[in-house]
Amino acid sequence: MSEHAVGQHVPHRGIAPHRIAAMVLRYWYLLMSSWPRLLELIYWPALQIVTWGFLQSFISQNAGFFARAGGTLIGAVILWDILFRGQLGFSISFLEEMWARNLGNLMMSPLKPIEFLISLMIMSLIRLAIGVIPMTLLALFFFNFNFYGIGLPLIVFFCNLIFTSWSIGIFVSGLVLRNGLGAESIVWTVMFGIMPLACIYYPVTVLPHWLQYVAWALPPTYVFEGMRALLTTQVFRADLMIEAFAINVVLLIASFAIFLALLRSARRHGSLIQSGE
Repeated sequence: MSEHAVGQHVPHRGIAPHRIAAMVLRYWYLLMSSWPRLLELIYWPALQIVTWGFLQSFISQNAGFFARAGGTLIGAVILWDILFRGQLGFSISFLEEMWARNLGNLMMSPLKPIEFLISLMIMSLIRLAIGVIPMTLLALFFFNFNFYGIGLPLIVFFCNLIFTSWSIGIFVSGLVLRNGLGAESIVWTVMFGIMPLACIYYPVTVLPHWLQYVAWALPPTYVFEGMRALLTTQVFRADLMIEAFAINVVLLIASFAIFLALLRSARRHGSLIQSGE
């Protein structure tokens, strides 16, 4: 074998865990090096739960249904924050690379796109835990609502919500990758666009009949309907969770495919290097 062949770089087949771990470590150091970043992760969820928690306390004193509902409003707030912060945690880590104009360097390294996306997923879980765990403790302390008392269904709720948040995060990251930071605002606003249709604070039956079909196309709708059924009637709707999971599988596959297509387009048009406005 020639010296050239020996010295030639042989690409790693499959997914390399050490590259994923290196990217997660990079984002972890970036997060830990800035106390304002950490404070922001805790501040907004805490503000949400306190505000909505006091609102539920007020309503429950004046409406018997909410008193019997067992904290559906507080539960909805926490689940919504899991959905929203999961997507935002994914997208913020991606934007860190865009802001630093480092994405071109990463894509020219041995790091594969799938490894990059997996590292963003892991980092979204870390950022989510920093924000949501204190939120659940505040709910328990101020409003006597034990979020973890939901039990095993909580795992199914969480998985479905985080899968949806990753799908949306991958999709919007691809849009920003292709169109530059001029499209950055979509990262902050896209989740609020689906918020009315996900039926977070009210049942699907509140929507006009034709709009209910759109709502049922969104996996979070099944989760929030399932949460309300569990807290009000103590019935776990496994059928809803299975349907949500099936839709999430389709969304994840589609989001990966769209991201890779947008990445190829960005490479052709030079957007990886010129990632400004």
